[in-house]
Amino acid sequence: MIGVTVLGSTGSIGVSTLDVLARHPDRFRAVALTANTDAERMAEQCRAHRPLFAVMVDPAAAARLRALLADMPGRPEVLEGVEGLEQVAAMPEADYVMAAIVGAAGLRPTLAAARVGKRVLLANKESLVVAGALLMQAVADSGAELLPIDSEHNAIFQCLPPNFADGLERVGVERILLTASGGPFRDWSIERIAGATPEQACAHPTWAMGRKISVDSATMMNKGLEVIEACWLFGTDTRHIQVVVHPQSMIHSLVQYTDGSVLAELGNPDMRTPIAQAMAWPERFASGVEPLDLFAVARLDFQAPDFERFPCLALAFQAAEQGGTAPAVLNAANEVAVAAFLDGRIDFPGIAAVVGGTLEAIPNASVEGVDVAFLLEVDRQARERAELFVRQRVS
Repeated sequence: MIGVTVLGSTGSIGVSTLDVLARHPDRFRAVALTANTDAERMAEQCRAHRPLFAVMVDPAAAARLRALLADMPGRPEVLEGVEGLEQVAAMPEADYVMAAIVGAAGLRPTLAAARVGKRVLLANKESLVVAGALLMQAVADSGAELLPIDSEHNAIFQCLPPNFADGLERVGVERILLTASGGPFRDWSIERIAGATPEQACAHPTWAMGRKISVDSATMMNKGLEVIEACWLFGTDTRHIQVVVHPQSMIHSLVQYTDGSVLAELGNPDMRTPIAQAMAWPERFASGVEPLDLFAVARLDFQAPDFERFPCLALAFQAAEQGGTAPAVLNAANEVAVAAFLDGRIDFPGIAAVVGGTLEAIPNASVEGVDVAFLLEVDRQARERAELFVRQRVS
């Protein structure tokens, strides 16, 4: 029986992961579930999946969860805080760790899992954006397996040869084609985008996601973060990555080879597919996703991204090319800016303005030989500066 810790079990990726696990009860068991504040949903998941541990980052939520589970026979031990996350990420009973916490908050438990050699199913792209060198070194040192869950990176992983770690050029890869839906504003004018509301930004045309990720898709920052993630996962740089807008979201990404071949992974837009692929790898098993009906799809369209309409994508490429602490600053500023937009404190164009201003204001620094504390301090400073830019736009 394979034990699985699900970091971020109450979010969309976590819920999909538990669905896949429940389809294979003879093979997997959820040994730990974690969430931030949603004690009610966590209580439901605990009763359904009976983990050994449940972690709530928020202490008040942990207290609520203990009360909600008071009458449950064999109830899980309830832990709290980031320390609880790290404990269940590294616990001996967990063979696989689904890293699905949104944002930089997922960094420490993801690193904890990598350092002890777990199979890490990485849905938290920010861990690589903020601490790519640190995480990849931890994987190399411990012999951990790092398998991508983002649908695009999982597609690339499936289209690459098994020995891609030898170097993409050496195995005949010319470039990675990273697909993007284009989000809800892909056909909007710059003028119309400027007046976009949070409700419009969260109305993704294809994927069902949380509000923060939905806004990132609307700005195309999500794709920019994925470019940075792809550089780390596949040992390449932005010169070998091209973003392709594909509105149907049926081709999840492609790999172009030097012989002229282009391999693509297709499927219905359902996160259970990459989750099941990574859970079963190198085998395959059922995910619960309906097969793709090519006759119903009928056509596949492709467009070049518009960097003028989506300046956040341009900022992400800039940060990727700069390297050092720039990606961490980019991510922190974006989290602050998106939260301010969702709260109605800044308008939609303000997201790019806050991120760009923060990148200019904080000097880039090398990340060679740094530790988590250094990166978290960079993150803190970037958030502080981004919040200052938010207040300036409000005033």
